[in-house]
Amino acid sequence: MEDILRQLSSVLRSMWLYRWWGLAVAWIVGPIAAATVYMLPDRYESSARVYVDTQSILKPLMSGLAVQPNIDQQIVILSRTLISRPNVEKLIRMADLDLAVKSKEERENLIAKVTKSLEIRIAGQDNLYTLAYTDTDAERAKRVVQSLVSMFVESGLGDKRRDSDTARKFIEEQIKSYEQKLEEAENRLKEYKLRNLNSVGGGGRDYFGRMSEVNEQLNQARLALREAENSRDALKRQITGEEPVFLPENPSSSTLSSISVPELDGRIEVLKKNLDSLLQRYTEQHPDVIGARKMIESLEAQKASEVQARRKAAATSGGAHVPSVNANPVYQQLKMSLAEAEANVASLKARVAEYESRVQALTASSRMLPQLEAEFTQLNRDYDINKRNYDALVARRESAAMAVEMGATSGVADFRLIDPPTVPSKPTAPNRLLLMPAGGGAALLLGAVVTFLMSQIRPTFADSSALREVTGLAVLGSVSRLADSEFLRKQRRGKIAFLCAVGGLVCLFGAMTVSLILTRMG
Repeated sequence: MEDILRQLSSVLRSMWLYRWWGLAVAWIVGPIAAATVYMLPDRYESSARVYVDTQSILKPLMSGLAVQPNIDQQIVILSRTLISRPNVEKLIRMADLDLAVKSKEERENLIAKVTKSLEIRIAGQDNLYTLAYTDTDAERAKRVVQSLVSMFVESGLGDKRRDSDTARKFIEEQIKSYEQKLEEAENRLKEYKLRNLNSVGGGGRDYFGRMSEVNEQLNQARLALREAENSRDALKRQITGEEPVFLPENPSSSTLSSISVPELDGRIEVLKKNLDSLLQRYTEQHPDVIGARKMIESLEAQKASEVQARRKAAATSGGAHVPSVNANPVYQQLKMSLAEAEANVASLKARVAEYESRVQALTASSRMLPQLEAEFTQLNRDYDINKRNYDALVARRESAAMAVEMGATSGVADFRLIDPPTVPSKPTAPNRLLLMPAGGGAALLLGAVVTFLMSQIRPTFADSSALREVTGLAVLGSVSRLADSEFLRKQRRGKIAFLCAVGGLVCLFGAMTVSLILTRMG
């Protein structure tokens, strides 16, 4: 500690030798600093406070129906990104700041100056924002803040509309894209069905499902055929136990022409009724319709043969006694039931034959159908995915449209101007009351620095111990100077003059500071 104090004392004694150099520098720099502080132009700050109300009664009511953007986050981002070069250029045009600009360099300097002077401050957490601008002209500062407030409000509303329009346009483009994909998928599916209609049919079921269904239908048809054959055989056995039916006595040619054959007429009538029923459900090319027509034609030919045979028998009998045809009603009823049973058996045989042909066709194409069914499944899967995405996009489009309408109706973000910009009456900068003492202190500090540098450039030794430490040589002795009264008076006058000079510099800056205070008070 003692060494440090001794070194400090040595440095101060060395600086004291060059004190006049430092004082001169301080007196040169001080007035320059004072004049600079006085000449600094006044800067006026105009500000406005804007409140952004992001709460709306429609927001909770429309929750889940319309898109709910984070308005608070959008406003915060807007406040941070509003001071951008495009916005600053727009602000310069709105406030007529570029009227005196004549070159590109001046315009760039103006943009940089305005960007530096603009400020957006967040006042707490209540969506309260302060927009401020500092300029040498108070009226111009107010005009810039007014333009900035307009841009802040318009940017908030415009960005929301622009974002909504962009989102809706994107959704519309995606919907058109998926509509095209759906049309292509539907066309591929239609072409596939037309190309493989005979193999896969129109139901879209897989091969094994269709094979199982056709087999089940064939088994049911065979079972129904066996039941019908058993019923027919039972009717035949009942008929064989009844009395035979004979032709009427002494038949003439006209009587023979009107003779009916009940066992054939009943079957023909039943088949015709069955044919009418089939034609209501199927076309002329259906196997059941074709089989029914063939059976009717066969029975009609058989009836014609039976009538001719009876005519011949009547001609050869010569009027022999023949009992009446309608003599036994039970026999006639059994004949009609047998005809119906025969017609049912014929129809079921045609159905069984059709199902057997279908089973054979499916079995023959068993190697090709699984590949076709896999292709059909792939086509359906692509179509289902595209259809699901299309429906989701349409729903989102409606939700976005509802959100836009809600924003236009209720005003999702309401900008309220709390404090409008005004023309400032007093400058906010520079703070001369602070800069003036700071300038005086800086002048004195610069003088001390110059004194220290001079003492280091031209060092001196205040005593023999300092010389011995620096040179490392033994000091044999020292010669002291005896100060007489004249030397002491001269030394005293020098100190007084130095202190007066320093005090004068301090008083100068003090007087300037007092004058600034009086000027501000006046």
